[in-house]
Parts: sequence; C-alpha cells; structure tokens
Amino acid sequence: MIGNVLKIAVIAALFVALPLLLWGQNTKIKIALLKYKGGGDWYVNPTSLPNLIRFCNTNLKTNLADEPVTVESGSRELFNYPFIHLTGHGNIHFTPIEVQNIREYLLSGGFMHADDNYGLAEPFKREMAKVFPDDEWVELPWEHPIFHQKYDFPNGLPKIHEHDNKRPQALGIIKDGRLVVLFTYETDLGDGWEDPQVHQDPEEKRQEALQMGANIVSYIFNE
Repeated sequence: MIGNVLKIAVIAALFVALPLLLWGQNTKIKIALLKYKGGGDWYVNPTSLPNLIRFCNTNLKTNLADEPVTVESGSRELFNYPFIHLTGHGNIHFTPIEVQNIREYLLSGGFMHADDNYGLAEPFKREMAKVFPDDEWVELPWEHPIFHQKYDFPNGLPKIHEHDNKRPQALGIIKDGRLVVLFTYETDLGDGWEDPQVHQDPEEKRQEALQMGANIVSYIFNE
C-alpha cells in the first residue's frame, strides 16, 4: 500500500513539472489516444491529433512529439502521458481494472479530453460514472480560462459539425478544483482537426477547431 502511495506521489510530482518540459525544453511530451473496448471506433480521425500537434508546435511553440501514441485503458503505460484523447462514434466499456486504472491516472495529475464524434455521449457518460460515481458533469461557463488562452472564444465552444442541431457544450469533471476530464459535446473538434479533404470543412471552421484544441493543450499544461 505504501509503495502504491509513493508511486502515485512521484507520478503527481512529474505531472507538476510537465509545463516546464513542454515549453522550450528538449524533452518531447507525447499525447496519447485511448484505445477502449466495447466496439466503438476509438481509432477514428487518424489525421486529427497529428494535425493538432503540428498546429500547437507551430503556433504555441510547444515541443510535442510529432505523432500521438496509442494506449489501452487498462495499461499502466497510461501514466506516461499527461494528456489522453478519447473519441469515436459507438459503444465504450471499461472493465473494473480499467476503471481503477483511469481513476488513479486522473487523480494522480492526468487529464482526459473526450470529443464526441456523434453517438459517444451516452456510453461515455455511463462508463465515466463508474470512474467517478459521486461526481456530476459541470458545464464550463464562457468565462472559463480554457476559452481564453492564446485564442479567445467569448461564446464558448465553436460549432464545427451539425449533429442533432444542439448547442455545443464543454462538460467537465472537477476534482479538488482541477479539471480532470473535458467532454466536448455537439461540436466535433476532432473532425475539424482532420486533413482538409476528409470532411471538406471551410478553412474558417478548421481554424476554429484547431485554435480551440490549442487552447485545451495550453490550458492543461499551464494550470
């Protein structure tokens, strides 16, 4: 038990030091894509994270590794990555071991960004209720600093793709005053990050999506 506590404390200390590593240092921080069970297409949007990373390295002067890595939700490798991204259209299922692993990861200083690629909301919220059964989703207000990093979004999340004609929402789980999970709903940022020819979005929409993604990266590594 003591060994586990010490291990988590060390991991937490490393997460605190990460902003110093991310900007202006030689160490390249890797963003991870979460591979989950349940049948959903966790692998969708293959060009989105590389494009977001490239945008951040160019415009925020970050030092992110050029390509994301894939990590399974039950793997202890999760703790090697301060930022994990989850997306898809279909079902998600976390086993009890995966639930415990994700909970420890998030409470130790990790961060998860889940982006609804349409149809993700119900299974994602159901599975996250296993991870944090006593916590409610909180909608981030427009004044939240995540919308006011390098790029200013005075009206909150941009709307990239229409799904059910609902307004976009940034939903969060907050633990001890820290945003540990961000769920971007009814916006589809990941589609906007993809190569232009994939969805043929107007360049204005692609830029909005990339800028909001860069704000998320900036906020997480500067908090």
